[in-house]
Amino acid sequence: MDKKQLKEYIEELKGLDFDMFQKDFFLTWEKSEDELKAVWNVADALRNLRERNISTKVFDSGLGISLFRDNSTRTRFSFASACNLLGLEVQDLDEGKSQIAHGETVRETANMISFMADIIGIRDDMYIGKGNKYMHDVADAVQQGHDDGVLEQRPTLVNLQCDIDHPTQCMADALHVIHELGGIENLKGKKLAMSWAYSPSYGKPLSVPQGVIGLFTRLGMEVVLAHPEGYDVMEDVVEVAKKNAAESGGSFRITNDMKDAFKDADVVYPKSWAPFAAMEKRTNLYAEGDQDGIKALEKELLAQNAEHKDWACTEEMMKLTKDGKALYLHCLPADISGVSCEEGEVDGSVFDRYRDPLYKEASYKPYVIAAMILLEKFKDPAKVLEELEKRGQQRIFEA
Repeated sequence: MDKKQLKEYIEELKGLDFDMFQKDFFLTWEKSEDELKAVWNVADALRNLRERNISTKVFDSGLGISLFRDNSTRTRFSFASACNLLGLEVQDLDEGKSQIAHGETVRETANMISFMADIIGIRDDMYIGKGNKYMHDVADAVQQGHDDGVLEQRPTLVNLQCDIDHPTQCMADALHVIHELGGIENLKGKKLAMSWAYSPSYGKPLSVPQGVIGLFTRLGMEVVLAHPEGYDVMEDVVEVAKKNAAESGGSFRITNDMKDAFKDADVVYPKSWAPFAAMEKRTNLYAEGDQDGIKALEKELLAQNAEHKDWACTEEMMKLTKDGKALYLHCLPADISGVSCEEGEVDGSVFDRYRDPLYKEASYKPYVIAAMILLEKFKDPAKVLEELEKRGQQRIFEA
């Protein structure tokens, strides 16, 4: 897609109906269509400014607090990059070095870390029924702290991945697809295959496939969720996808045949995840401290995965897609056959062919997160973008 001038982004933003000021970002399907478009618009606008060496620092001071309860590379650095892009410093909350281990409550922790914070980013994706709830508990705590006069400002929250959705990833995925297909209007009627793929590891979160079917069905696409029998995702999210597809004029269906999903697909997203029932069981075992049960479940799931090694994004599978040239997506890191593992989600040759597009896909995430922050913290983001252009401060000094 041809890049627009900043004034075009600003005019488009002014034409959208959104209300994100002082609001949190939990799940994409809780946002209106115009609010999603506003995020993509501001992300592109911020990228436009940075590529033209114009500073986008809209904060003179302040903190972005990050809390990662699971390992992360891309999302951790994307959040740090987004905060820095806007002028915020990042402080990571290491729970192992905090008083949480000594019984500090969520309410107390949330207020203690928020005295000069503007944004809180949380990743909590490992336990069913826990992650999204924890984020809401934090948001409620800082709201009460602000209402009671403890916090002079209320830090807003960005979901950096929970047990239900991975909004920053899926919004970045969508922006990549929008650019690759030449505009959001060109997504209507295109087929996207969100498919389970074999992995030699177990326990991968459900939030990416759930986030994908919950978001891309908003865009009028023909979304197919493919997985072996027993690898179901949350039924609540399936219902969201069905509702979204009906409202957008797209479609949504589930198949237990990977070839069926890949046939004539314009976009494919082969990725492993753990069955919802297994993740529920895993959550309960951890709550009970049953280490033997956890080990037994891991052994069981690895054996179950091994029964479906043919669920892989091979060269043969890619030939089934539209003209054999579907856009391949992955949140990374991928399990690459013959590279990072003996057998995995994707053939090495397929991954290598799409390496640059995959890295471009990942490159949208810092801008998406920055856009979410800017929209949450400023009442008139279009005016902010205009003022940044007018100020014209160089990001890198050029003599």
